[in-house]
Amino acid sequence: NALAAYVWGLSNANAASVTQTTLPAEIGIPGERIFPESITSTADGRVIIGSIATRQIFEVKRSTDLAQSWIAADEEPSLGVYGVFADERAHTLWACFSSFPGSRGTQAPSALHAYELDSGRLEARYVLPTQGAFCNDIAVGQDGSVYVTDSDNMEIDRLKVGEQALRPWAGHGSFGPKGGILDGISVLGDHVLVNALQTGKIFSVPIAADGGAGPTTEVRLSRPIQQPDGMRAYAPGSVLLVESGGAGRLSLLKIQGTAGHLTTLKEGYPKGPVSVTVVQDRAYVLEGQLAALFGPHSTAQKLDPFHATAVQLGKP
Repeated sequence: NALAAYVWGLSNANAASVTQTTLPAEIGIPGERIFPESITSTADGRVIIGSIATRQIFEVKRSTDLAQSWIAADEEPSLGVYGVFADERAHTLWACFSSFPGSRGTQAPSALHAYELDSGRLEARYVLPTQGAFCNDIAVGQDGSVYVTDSDNMEIDRLKVGEQALRPWAGHGSFGPKGGILDGISVLGDHVLVNALQTGKIFSVPIAADGGAGPTTEVRLSRPIQQPDGMRAYAPGSVLLVESGGAGRLSLLKIQGTAGHLTTLKEGYPKGPVSVTVVQDRAYVLEGQLAALFGPHSTAQKLDPFHATAVQLGKP
């Protein structure tokens, strides 16, 4: 729509105003058993990555190729960092905290954290509203409302601007039964897109004029997808999408009505792509090696150095 096109044009203008610099082909994340799950970035090229197992958040300063610890693990050892999203309008880094295999202590409830984007200071913590929740990924609407996927309950929760609590927004069985793992999320104009990891389905939920959720529609895809994970809005009507199934894949998904056309941008991510972010004209695809954390023989899995690799993007 016109507003989405305007926002996209404005963001492009802002990106163009940033001095073009040499971007690294690969970003390294030092340490063992980091298991990063999500990656995000700011308009000036700063990259932020969350770690499930070490429970810290890394930053990669502009034009450098090595992540460094930025926000240390907190005092709740039962929750690791999943989705991260840099919300520059609100000057906030949003981060999902949920349980992970081998976590210690009494299980704390899953929560969304809000950090000041420059200092990393924790400003607020919002517990997910439904029992047994699992905060996985995050997107922000045009009005500043924050949407998160509750993977275990197959719901979308919303933190409305000006409110102090997350509330269930969409779901109630419309994304499928529990076990489907509602995962990646993105906002395209006045619709929220989500995917289900196990079923390989993508759903679209319109944002009504009053901010409520309209009827859920399954997007008819041009080809099947395998274990979809992170999604990031890329252009009006389009998202970048990673698939962790098989050898791993990065695709461009363009939505037209209830149909979704997929264009493969790169294949061959054997360590399981989990998320993607865009810096200037490149997409950085993060591989989490999560089979070595969640798999049945996880402790025996050999780990490679953790990293995100760049893919050159054409015109959207």
